Amino acid sequence: MTATTLSGKPLAKLIQQQAQAEAKALADEGLRPTLAVVVATEDSSTHWYVRSIERASENAGIDCRIIDLGHDATEQVLVAVLKDLSAQPSVNGIILQTPLPPEVRSQELVRHIAPEKDIDGANPLSLGLLAVGQRAFAPATARAVIEILDHFDIPLAGRSVAVVGRSAVVGKPLSLLLLQKDATTTVCHSRSGPLAKYTKTADVVVVAAGRTGLLTGADVSDQSVVIDVGTNVLSDGSLVGDVDEASVQAVAAALTPVPGGVGSVTTSLLLLHTAEAARDQSRAALVPVLAQ
Repeated sequence: MTATTLSGKPLAKLIQQQAQAEAKALADEGLRPTLAVVVATEDSSTHWYVRSIERASENAGIDCRIIDLGHDATEQVLVAVLKDLSAQPSVNGIILQTPLPPEVRSQELVRHIAPEKDIDGANPLSLGLLAVGQRAFAPATARAVIEILDHFDIPLAGRSVAVVGRSAVVGKPLSLLLLQKDATTTVCHSRSGPLAKYTKTADVVVVAAGRTGLLTGADVSDQSVVIDVGTNVLSDGSLVGDVDEASVQAVAAALTPVPGGVGSVTTSLLLLHTAEAARDQSRAALVPVLAQ
């Protein structure tokens, strides 16, 4: 048996076309959506990802400003930059890219991203709105998982989902989005014990832990739909996920590739969120109108 490949590229193209159409409509009004990405790391996978955002933005008619502050940027510098970007009318969306310097408190920093420009759902206000079912920008990676499952008509209502990883960027917001879809969700982490205890019986397994080869074929069943969120750069420069692709592909029912899976959809969603944020800001909305 070979798992069906759930490529994110066709879906990413559809979403990018939506973002492009939104950006063109704004351009016709004399406005051009602008995304600012703040980077403070030497991490190679991060820079690979940021470059992909920059390329996709250009294709969609969205300006992308990369603010690279270096791996030794202080918390004070980062706060000042985020406050400045939040106050600039020409900036519609802001991303604070992780990882950050070790001494920097990321949860303090994201509070300084204006909620109406928080297109990657980093501000605690965004996560709080999401938790109570109100409209909020979900982190794009978490939303990308849902979009892929919807695109391939994989049902979630009443089904079991194991999410491996509990970060505020993917695991936690994804669990909230899955609950909105009426899935029964288990969040696994470093203290959960053997993964197979949870993943082998799950209908859907989402792996977002940042560890190469974490999930193997022994951890899944022939009914498993596996979504690999991981992005890990190997010494030769190639990109792999958190799943041991060869062994899982030989067992599971379906698997997203890396690259070409969740990441491509994530990038397109960031562009769509930026265009939507620009539209809402241009209409002087008092509260952010946020897409899910």
